[in-house]
Amino acid sequence: MKTIALIPARLESKRFPNKLLKKINGIPIILKTFRAALETKLFDEVYVVSANDEVLRIIKDEGGLTFKSLRDHLSGTDRIAEAAINIEHDIVVNLQGDEPFINKEAISDLINSFNDKDVQISSLMTKFKNFDEINNPNNVKVIVNNDNDAIFFSRLPIPFGSEKIDDFNRHIGVYAFTRNALIDFSKLERSKLEIIESLEGIRIIENSKKIRMISTSFHGLSIDTPEDLIEAIKINLSNDKNLS
Repeated sequence: MKTIALIPARLESKRFPNKLLKKINGIPIILKTFRAALETKLFDEVYVVSANDEVLRIIKDEGGLTFKSLRDHLSGTDRIAEAAINIEHDIVVNLQGDEPFINKEAISDLINSFNDKDVQISSLMTKFKNFDEINNPNNVKVIVNNDNDAIFFSRLPIPFGSEKIDDFNRHIGVYAFTRNALIDFSKLERSKLEIIESLEGIRIIENSKKIRMISTSFHGLSIDTPEDLIEAIKINLSNDKNLS
């Protein structure tokens, strides 16, 4: 079974423009994410998918694989779907370009979810550390059914009204798809609730398809703001000290 990673990369972030070119210890975020994906040794191939020549040049200079997106896409999943149609594989993991601290164990569990033949799409979730994180709309919440399939994603705290922190699940925006499931996703129109929440996972649910949510202790860090970049630099420094 051929498993690949596709890393969508765009520079037009409204909250933090050009963030993927910002540097952690002198290394652009997109390159650090690419290297982290390779270091897991979980993938047969790792591609960065972008319409931006500067991003692609950074990866090519590293000797990495790239795919130039020729269309304007409204989500990272739509962007990698364009590439997936042109690359042979069985399973694709959509790694976010702004999450450079990839956890091998969590990604391995995600890939292994496809040992269940009923799983066509899967993603990661973890628990929150505190209610400040829960109330932050940059942190996506997910509720699940008894089979751990996603019921809904939201930027608001769901389930509403709970005072127990363990009742809330934080969505880590890493998805995995079978090749056919990703191509089928790309053919779906953006849904109303997806547009309202700006979360493409809702499109899957609104079209009566399942997302198996895999629990992990990995917390992750998505670099959505300049403050997140400062936190990422601190984490990187701490990791370097632990290795020394």
